[in-house]
Amino acid sequence: MKFELISKFKPTGDQPAAIKQLTENLKRGEQHQVLLGVTGSGKTFTMANVIQNIQKPTLIISPNKTLAAQLYQEFKEFFPRNGVHYFVSYYDYYQPEAYIPQTNTYIEKDAKINEEIDRLRHAAAQDVLSRKDVIVIASVSCIYNIGSPENYQSVSFQIQTGQKISRKDFISHLISMQYKRNDIEFKPGTFRVRGDVIEINLVTGEKVLRVEFDGNNISKLSESPFTIFPATFWVAPQNKINIAIANIRLELEERLKILKKQNKLVEVQRLEEKTNYDLEMLQETGFCQGIENYSSQLEFRKPGSPPFSLVDYFGHFNKNGFLMFIDESHIALPQIHAMSVGDKARKETLINYGWRLPSAIDNRPLRWPEFVERQAPTVYVSATPARYEQETSGKNIIEQIIRPTGLLEPSIEIKKTQNQIKDVMEEIKKETEKGHRVLVVTLTKRLAEEIADYLVDHGIKTQYLHSEVKTMERPKVLNDFRRGKFDVLVGINLLREGLDLPEVSLVAILDADKEGFLRNYTTLIQTMGRAARHIQGRIILYADKTTVSMNLAIGEINRRRKIQEAYNKKHGLKPRAIIKDIRDWGFSKPEDVSMEFDLVQDKKLLEKEMKIAAKNMDFERAAELRDLLKKIKK
Repeated sequence: MKFELISKFKPTGDQPAAIKQLTENLKRGEQHQVLLGVTGSGKTFTMANVIQNIQKPTLIISPNKTLAAQLYQEFKEFFPRNGVHYFVSYYDYYQPEAYIPQTNTYIEKDAKINEEIDRLRHAAAQDVLSRKDVIVIASVSCIYNIGSPENYQSVSFQIQTGQKISRKDFISHLISMQYKRNDIEFKPGTFRVRGDVIEINLVTGEKVLRVEFDGNNISKLSESPFTIFPATFWVAPQNKINIAIANIRLELEERLKILKKQNKLVEVQRLEEKTNYDLEMLQETGFCQGIENYSSQLEFRKPGSPPFSLVDYFGHFNKNGFLMFIDESHIALPQIHAMSVGDKARKETLINYGWRLPSAIDNRPLRWPEFVERQAPTVYVSATPARYEQETSGKNIIEQIIRPTGLLEPSIEIKKTQNQIKDVMEEIKKETEKGHRVLVVTLTKRLAEEIADYLVDHGIKTQYLHSEVKTMERPKVLNDFRRGKFDVLVGINLLREGLDLPEVSLVAILDADKEGFLRNYTTLIQTMGRAARHIQGRIILYADKTTVSMNLAIGEINRRRKIQEAYNKKHGLKPRAIIKDIRDWGFSKPEDVSMEFDLVQDKKLLEKEMKIAAKNMDFERAAELRDLLKKIKK
């Protein structure tokens, strides 16, 4: 299918000129451009129009999960008939494997994987490998190693009605793709067997595939033909696994010789035991804990060669190229620059002290030159592009300053820091009486929590939001804020770039004169932008002195305000409030029971499952099964 943009809006203001220029530059072969768009100017709509014009698979990189989720929702609405996906780190909690020599402390990798995000990651990768009309909104985790796209695709299994294959061989194939048999807890990535029927809960969680056998033939298939992709990214064909194991053993022997020469006998024993245990698991099951540390061997990559990331998945399948947007590029690009540095230092310590083989260092994110080498024609999107984007793009810097709504940049007031919390409370009361929302921006997580607690104690409905709030909970917090379940949101970094909160009329920036990363020119401009979607938007900077960053930010806000005022006057445009529906953020998490039993019409089976759930005191599941039974009986 082709990309089909569906929207009741038409490009207006300076959007048509921006869309035309970006499109023409891309068709002419320009590799780097900047879309310098202010908050509320419709940057996302401009991006969507460019995607429709260019008709190429698109990777959109966002600097954090919250912004990525917001973009995901918007693009799902713009392109409901195309493949729009969300790809971010799937850890709710992550403690990487590490070793501290000073205290002889080994820290084993500890992580809590969010199964919903894992499902969405697989759905994204599979669509990238199987369709052209795909948009993936990703965090910078898209530059991390996720395994070979060639292996992922070659291990996939295409089946169709009438295919000759025994039930036993079919099950073996599912297991080799890391699907687990589970007749009780039927969740994505598992299958269950009921006589001659095998039901597969696909790893994407999108559907249950029902396969019926008649002897050594597939007699009936709920969707035919169908391609089953692996349940994990870390897979390889069995013949490759056997070769890889042999190569790992050779590397182990060489490494043990080096450690023995250095008289590191503890390290020798440690490495030998750990590696041999992993190899035994690989041999028996095709998988082991920490398999990603052997990825270069499983993929037959040369030492020092770059890993395979989502960027490679785009490049692997799309021989005619793809399109890349880097949203809020002024912070996303520095993140990409820095990621491989810290990873390397941690891995080298593990290798030196016998916890890992030297090849483990090649399980890493892309280095900056490697990312640039794989970069598709790119549009850097930011209200405050940094020097790199500007210099790389040269003359291709397209401004989008005009807001179609005619809204002006917010007014700015500077107040002393003395009794700033007391003053903030008074300002909050003024806004909440009008039904407006307020953002309070502070410097640390602890301070954000303490201020939120203090405001709650004084009868103000408040919540905080920072990086320790779980990924999938952040959209809910923001939607509850917009709906008025609470009036004040306190935060630090997450309340800056790109958040679309049109109900916010006041942004209070505490300690605005503490010059540094959180109070520099770029950060101040971005934070102020959160009040730019409200007709009565205003900013209060609490500061005892006016810093260079404050002066520059205030000057730029005033410049943009004058441009909008001139446009409004010329076109007789009266500023109007943004009305934006509060919708679900687009995560299509299936209802467990209805998804699990969507193809089951066996009343006895459902009754049995309902009784088991009731016996286990899982009354919510039992009630859902009861309702499903009623539906079938009707």
